[in-house]
Amino acid sequence: FSGDILFIGDVGRPDLAQKGTLTQDDLAGYLYDSLRTKIMTLPDEVIVYPAHGAGSACGKNMSKETTDLLGNQKKTNYALRANMTKEEFIQEVTDGLLPPPQYFAQNVAMNKSGAIGLDEILEKGNIPLDVDTFEAMANHEGALVLDTRKSTEFAEAHVPNSIFIGIDGSFAPWVGALIPDLQQPIVFIAEEGREEEIVTRLSRVGYDNTLGFLKGGLAAWKAAGKEFDSVKSIPATEFAAEFESGDLKVLDVRKPGEFQAEHIEDAQSLPLDYISENMDKVDKDTTYHVHCAGGYRSMIAASILKSRGFHNLVDIAGGFKAISETDIPTTDYVCPSTLK
Repeated sequence: FSGDILFIGDVGRPDLAQKGTLTQDDLAGYLYDSLRTKIMTLPDEVIVYPAHGAGSACGKNMSKETTDLLGNQKKTNYALRANMTKEEFIQEVTDGLLPPPQYFAQNVAMNKSGAIGLDEILEKGNIPLDVDTFEAMANHEGALVLDTRKSTEFAEAHVPNSIFIGIDGSFAPWVGALIPDLQQPIVFIAEEGREEEIVTRLSRVGYDNTLGFLKGGLAAWKAAGKEFDSVKSIPATEFAAEFESGDLKVLDVRKPGEFQAEHIEDAQSLPLDYISENMDKVDKDTTYHVHCAGGYRSMIAASILKSRGFHNLVDIAGGFKAISETDIPTTDYVCPSTLK
């Protein structure tokens, strides 16, 4: 059980526990020593079970695989090269590190000071709101509207300016990465019967200010005659036909390491993790075809862009996985484990 020190294809971040006079380079040096004196000395047939996998912010290029033989990691993991000096290790492990999600430090502070009890959070947050109350909280009390349904349902119809983060994906980490204020009032839309689960999972990453959910969901919203929005979503095959016949602008919202490994030729990288800080890199008058790896993150990105006034968006269902099965030209594949 390698915890946060060794992942499949990656190693732990040396910048998350800096304190006092210790720098990330100092911690990277300690990481180098620990890997080589405690882990790399173990037999090759030892099975590695890391604490995190693909999608986690605790590493740069973690594999989607959940286990591996240590011997294979010694051969393929860039940070375990046998001839690697400590100086090379520090350089490669710290190169290209994106800032950690803002909620990491805030959660540490909350854990030290003591968090609100779950019963109290549920009592306040797991309550049904009629359409008018829900709308008033969003429009006049500054509550963020969080849509936790399936991406296909969100694409078909959603409350204008709502943010999609589906409960069936990496829900809590993306909430933590994309909603900067842990005190942000939140009202949400959910599949019936999953409301308590959503309030609970929000609280696990420090979002305790949930104010309730839309009673009756989108059906009630529509029945009340309220306006709703949608996101155009097309299959990869349709995208391929359009790509062949025209000059399309493609936004790839995967992580930088995923983009570097392989991407559509001439696609623009706009990592979802830091999309709010990079709004100046996209144009409201341009139509963008948006994709991620499988379709979850691209809908999150589309919802954020739409809430900021970018309405010329087309989501590519199935993401890069589906795109790679078409004839769309992509860059040569580079194994993520070899990327710095």
